[in-house]
Amino acid sequence: METIDPVNRKVVIAGGSGFLGTSLAAHLTTVGYAVVVLTRHPTKSGHPWRYVQWEARELGAWVGELDTAVALINLTGRTVDCIKTPDHCDEILRSRLESTRVLGQAMRAIGNPPPVWIQMSTAHIYGDPPELVCTEDAAFGYGFAPNIGKAWEAAFHAAILPSQREVILRPSFVIGLDRGAGGGAMARLLTLVRWGLGGTVGSGKQGMSWIHETDLNRLFERALTNDNMWGAYIASSPNPLSQKEFMRILRRTVGMPIGLPAFEWMVRIGAPLLMKTDPELALYGRFVVPKRLLEEGFEFRYPSLEAAIANLISESAIGRSLQSQLTPELSATMKP
Repeated sequence: METIDPVNRKVVIAGGSGFLGTSLAAHLTTVGYAVVVLTRHPTKSGHPWRYVQWEARELGAWVGELDTAVALINLTGRTVDCIKTPDHCDEILRSRLESTRVLGQAMRAIGNPPPVWIQMSTAHIYGDPPELVCTEDAAFGYGFAPNIGKAWEAAFHAAILPSQREVILRPSFVIGLDRGAGGGAMARLLTLVRWGLGGTVGSGKQGMSWIHETDLNRLFERALTNDNMWGAYIASSPNPLSQKEFMRILRRTVGMPIGLPAFEWMVRIGAPLLMKTDPELALYGRFVVPKRLLEEGFEFRYPSLEAAIANLISESAIGRSLQSQLTPELSATMKP
């Protein structure tokens, strides 16, 4: 790889200490960027990127990190994988809006703001239509999650400078490795499958749109380097599935023939009690397709769920104990 001047390749990731941020920081570092992660809890972990303290609500010394950076990537926001108490709902909204607003204030307080701002959003903005396949042209949905997405993007539009190139990514369910950084949704699903509990949830007809973490990281990198990327993009595999089909493929990939179903009443009781999460995350979903990316010729490294899961299993701790159960065809799809 060619030598790259880190001074002119600095990318600031706000809220980058979780699963997505850690994965993205690792990826950008490997392709030559100098990464700075803004976090409330900086650590000395030995990673090849720097952590810088910020409170995500007020200006501070961290503002100087944005001066002369080539890009800002904003991932900040409390996880929605929780029980939706009033306090949690309030923090889910405030953490997104207040951090976006203070980043906008920071842009106006420095002499050389980054020329591009890449903003995280969510495919939840389209709601939970039972059968409709949504593209970027689809109407936004109604309810808590869509309203959060709409407010988040509105705050971004109010904060960004007129001179900056704006890119909004609306990701679906991101499947990736649990690196001990707040991830683990995929590891949780694999564990349920191993226990024989990876069956149909509710009706099983709800949409399971998904994207491999590698492809999401490549989209962020593309947004950094491609000046033609502008506006909102669905960040999801072009092949969404129903929840029933998603779990069937997951069971087949790991060699588990049994998957006990979970009826809706079971999920509504068990999700908050056992999983400490919102049952609607499992009972509802959406089918989204990245129309703009396909039109612009983006090639997904993992367009099929079989290949995506096989790759993750081959690289995970859980997967090493399951890898011998995969078929030769699936084993051949395991590419890092």
